[in-house]
Amino acid sequence: MANHKSALKRIRQNEKRKMQNRYHAKSMRNALKDFRELSEKKVAEEKFPKLVSMIDKLVKNNIIHKNKAANLKSQLSKKVSAL
Repeated sequence: MANHKSALKRIRQNEKRKMQNRYHAKSMRNALKDFRELSEKKVAEEKFPKLVSMIDKLVKNNIIHKNKAANLKSQLSKKVSAL
């Protein structure tokens, strides 16, 4: 166990950030799942920019890797154009 006050604080901060990161990542996965179930092109075109923005924010905060984000956005744009 940590012996210094600063180390204890760091443990608390890491745990808090871990939970926040997991929440945001899970929110993105749920949004992806909902998006993939869409069947109307108009609705998909409306939701696409919001989802891309969400993915980009996760990349900016190092929650997901930039290549994973690029792959996700590519798949989503293919889905929108295929509808």
